[in-house]
Amino acid sequence: MQGETTVDGTRLTTWMRSVGRWRSWEAGAIIFREGEPATTVLLIESGRAKAVLSSASGKQVMLAVRGSGDLLGEFAALDGQPRSATVQALSAVRGWLVTSGALVDHLSGESSAALELLRLLVGRLREADMQRLDFGALDTTGRVANFLIALTPRHVENGWLYLTQTELGESVGASREATVKALRRLRDAGLIETARGRVRVLKTAELAQVADGQMSVAGARARHGPDRA
Repeated sequence: MQGETTVDGTRLTTWMRSVGRWRSWEAGAIIFREGEPATTVLLIESGRAKAVLSSASGKQVMLAVRGSGDLLGEFAALDGQPRSATVQALSAVRGWLVTSGALVDHLSGESSAALELLRLLVGRLREADMQRLDFGALDTTGRVANFLIALTPRHVENGWLYLTQTELGESVGASREATVKALRRLRDAGLIETARGRVRVLKTAELAQVADGQMSVAGARARHGPDRA
């Protein structure tokens, strides 16, 4: 499950806002590209972006959705390696760019900022551990439910999560066909509502129970399905 690891409101983000360069990107724009030199780190001020990893065969996996208060590019900035993923704006994104060199120098002289970033990185590693557990323990419907819960309410805009079926499939390691089937099951159970390119969570507690295996989709349907009064 994707967590809520963020450094917003810390000394590190205060510093980044004071020295960073203000940039904006339209929805769909590439912010960082996989394989390019990691010369900058981004602090998102507003908007949402997705991090996507591509395999040699061209298959894409969406690693995470990030929003206001999140950092992007910090791993590559610290280890000096090329960017490991492509970051694309899901909506209009605005934020502060700080050079990787300036960030490393700041962390070298500010132990409190270094600790804040360390806590963020530990949180990201925990997210990855939970994602591996989900992939091994849950079916596609459970993984979709878990992912939607992880994004709610932080990434909700006007009551909706703006993600396509393809993006959901990339996030949970499922084909588009399997993702469509999982969304249909959750919708028929009265737990979500879907429209083109977006999903609305209707029953957060019950959806979380489905994601955790505490309730079957059939059980949720019996309680909240469309055939109920």
